[in-house]
Amino acid sequence: MKGPPLVPMVHLIEAAAKPVVAAIEGVALGGGLELALSCHYRIVHSKTRLGFPEVALGLLPGAGGTQRLPRLIGVPAALDLITTGRHVTAAEALQLGIADEVTDLNAVDVAVKFAQSVAGKSLDARRISTYPCPRSPDLAAVFERTMQEVRRSARGAIAPVTCVQAVHAAVTLPYAKGMERERELFSTLFTSGQAHALQYYFFAQRAVSRWRTPCGARWDTSKPRPVRKAAVIGLGTMGRGITVSLAQAGLSVVAVETQEKQLLEAKQEVSGMLERGAKRRGVPLAHDKIKYSCSVQAVADVDLVIEAVFEDMALKKTIFQQLSGICKPDTFLCTNTSGLDIDELASQTQSPELVVGMHFFAPAHVMQLLEVVYGPRSSPEAMATAMQMGKRMGKVSVAVGNCRGFVGNRMLKPYLEQAFFLLEEGATPEQVDQVLEEFGFAMGVFRMSDLSGLDVGWKVRKADGLVLPASTGTSARIRGGSRYSPLGDLLCEQGRFGQKTGRGWYQYDKPGDRVAKTDSWLHRFLEEYRARHGLLARRIDHQEVLERCLYTLINEGFQILQDGIAAGPEDIDVIYVLGYGWPRHRGGPMFYAAQVGLNKVLERLEHYHQMHPDVPGLKPSSLLRKLAASGSPPIHTWREVIQKPRSQL
Repeated sequence: MKGPPLVPMVHLIEAAAKPVVAAIEGVALGGGLELALSCHYRIVHSKTRLGFPEVALGLLPGAGGTQRLPRLIGVPAALDLITTGRHVTAAEALQLGIADEVTDLNAVDVAVKFAQSVAGKSLDARRISTYPCPRSPDLAAVFERTMQEVRRSARGAIAPVTCVQAVHAAVTLPYAKGMERERELFSTLFTSGQAHALQYYFFAQRAVSRWRTPCGARWDTSKPRPVRKAAVIGLGTMGRGITVSLAQAGLSVVAVETQEKQLLEAKQEVSGMLERGAKRRGVPLAHDKIKYSCSVQAVADVDLVIEAVFEDMALKKTIFQQLSGICKPDTFLCTNTSGLDIDELASQTQSPELVVGMHFFAPAHVMQLLEVVYGPRSSPEAMATAMQMGKRMGKVSVAVGNCRGFVGNRMLKPYLEQAFFLLEEGATPEQVDQVLEEFGFAMGVFRMSDLSGLDVGWKVRKADGLVLPASTGTSARIRGGSRYSPLGDLLCEQGRFGQKTGRGWYQYDKPGDRVAKTDSWLHRFLEEYRARHGLLARRIDHQEVLERCLYTLINEGFQILQDGIAAGPEDIDVIYVLGYGWPRHRGGPMFYAAQVGLNKVLERLEHYHQMHPDVPGLKPSSLLRKLAASGSPPIHTWREVIQKPRSQL
């Protein structure tokens, strides 16, 4: 940090004998807002946003923010802003009491006139550090309730909890002592592994925008083409969310659904989503941006198409053949697939260089992540346009190569497999989920499976020829020479699809209910399954669950880097934090591996692979071995060690 230390500066400003007026335009975040709070008055431009985002970096406001803000606006409002890191508008800042005046004019000019108007007036009542902290009768209950809420939502992150402790010091200690406590707490956070993880992730999000592909396309040389009109084919759950995202981004949208009933349902649902979004964001409705049709011919004049029909290769091929004949010769053709071969779809068109994947995550109008998938023939212009479209929709776009499952779902497969294998060996869904949720995931693997529907994966496994007639013994649990667990298949055969049927890995009071409850039937089913297949249940501890689930996922990440499917570890980490619920305060799976130690990850994978030689996902990646042998270099240097990744497209 360059320049004078901030804490002495804010104390000098506040102690000044002449009125100091802060003129705030653009943003006043973190130290900027702390500086403004030390001023005697604050004039804020109407377009300004203010806040304390330090918690998102694993820190707390360290220049008096936790001590001044509750004195100015009260404890509940200060706790809300500091523990969430949310930004407030100028209007809300005025309502809260942070701003003394909001203007549409030049804030500096208004501040100068304001300073002249208060010159000579006493400043005793304008020094926030001298204010007593407001104490309501239920203040203890406010802190207790806030701490409970923060602990629940933080899922192991320490910064939000520490922010509450710092604000508590403002209430219980004199200002000078409160500042000392703030400094102590800040120092503790500053050196924590979580702060390092969150700051790494902050920069990782920016790094993924500097994308490149093995064929030489890159962010700074590949130019996107303007897109004014887009189309969405298929208005199921994903298609509706994509339509909303495009309309909210200001594009004209042609929304196509060939089934009349589905089209009517989609119109209603999209209208409701747009209305709720406009109300939440305080912007005009975008209804007039969308034109609905039941004919694919309606997309003839669009600049870009996003196909969002069922995950069925034959169906998608048919649609791409149609689009190639209907659309303009230079229309970009994109597919929202979660793992199908982009090149196979591109081969159905007259211009395969215009085809890319745009893998949205459900709900598409809410989730920030977008995997932009390049095939071997995707042009730099097509990639640049898809990446730019993602940014325009408010997404974090990550460029990934073309392989089964791309990055996110490819890594998810061995993670899910290990969870199933653990059940076979003696664990319960409750135990596995508890370990993963204590690590920081919002949901464990089995609760998440119940939410998304067990039948989704079952259909994929059936299409892959993995679902076979029931049998017993070792052969029933082997596919292609590797270990396979049919547990999910057997539950689906019982009609247990998760929340939608009221039964899955857990039971629910009724279909569609969200509260998972232990199911004694499922436990008996597991016991009978083990007995039928000659499996002896054993005690499985917390460490084994965590290592086998996470390290196999990480191992696949190293293989993806080695294959050139992802350009760097930052791409994988952003995908997993934004798309798969990896706890942000742990940086992402690849950062976590570096933090744990590559030698330890390697040693534990070797241990488990020796125990389970029929599980390929446990065999350590050669890149992991190479990095560990190179002395476990810092994560930002991994790309140099990888050298020239060989794409497996």
